[in-house]
Amino acid sequence: MAERGQDWQQAFLQAHALPPDYLPSALKWFAPVAQLLVEHQGSAGRSILVGINGSQGSGKTTLSDYLVAHFRAEYGLEALALSLDDFYLTLAERESLAEHSHPLFLTRGVPGTHDMALLQSTLQALLAGETPAVPRFDKAIDDRRPECDWDQPARPVDIILLEGWCLGAQAVEKDALVAPINALEREQDADGQWRRRVNNVLARPFPELYALVDQWLMLKAPSFDCVYRWRLEQEQKLAAFRSGRGVMSAEGVAQFVQFYQRITEQCLADLPGKVNHLFTLDEARRIESYLAAPGVRL
Repeated sequence: MAERGQDWQQAFLQAHALPPDYLPSALKWFAPVAQLLVEHQGSAGRSILVGINGSQGSGKTTLSDYLVAHFRAEYGLEALALSLDDFYLTLAERESLAEHSHPLFLTRGVPGTHDMALLQSTLQALLAGETPAVPRFDKAIDDRRPECDWDQPARPVDIILLEGWCLGAQAVEKDALVAPINALEREQDADGQWRRRVNNVLARPFPELYALVDQWLMLKAPSFDCVYRWRLEQEQKLAAFRSGRGVMSAEGVAQFVQFYQRITEQCLADLPGKVNHLFTLDEARRIESYLAAPGVRL
């Protein structure tokens, strides 16, 4: 068992180009939470959905993939990692939205740029024990892959992991939207129309999505200031895999993260007291602490 466990862990490190010290940290912090999630699934007697919030570059995708590998290797459970990113509207749909609603909706990311109906139907099917095709989004071409390239689960899934930077975010009062918080909002959303429409999407249909989530987990960044640096590191890592294709420059990253600032700061302030499993990160993305609140529900 130990040898088999070591094999899957080493394979995971290689597949994700991670340093060896990732494993001791994962075993210390993530393995105990994995056991709690397995126990929750066993008690429920059905498929469960775990929602994972984390700012850009916080490591939530890597965490999701690690948990999937852990569930399979250590517990023999079928698990599936999904990203909110894979449910972006197509480029053509966002172009139409930008033309008829607001130009800023052309840029993927904020609530309002996701196909919520597709996400909801996919999750409901998975939770019902079905094996629907799962969409995948190609950031290199800024568009959804054709259906022939979607992933098809081989068997019913026991634990579904859904990660997203704005997952768990909730609508705010209109007065909180009046003052712009960065240059993007001041210069390209002077009348606040874009941010009000984003807020309206958080008011509905995001709550319907949250109603499906059984357990919430958060990777909490120290502040929004870390997000630019983390996202830049993420782009540099992507560049190694893509030979620079579809990768943003440092200036492009600085512009891009402004789209995410308002909701990211809101999540950092509001979500820690509302999630079941809270991991607090330092500026180097190392975990500083873990807090469990099993009975909490958004």
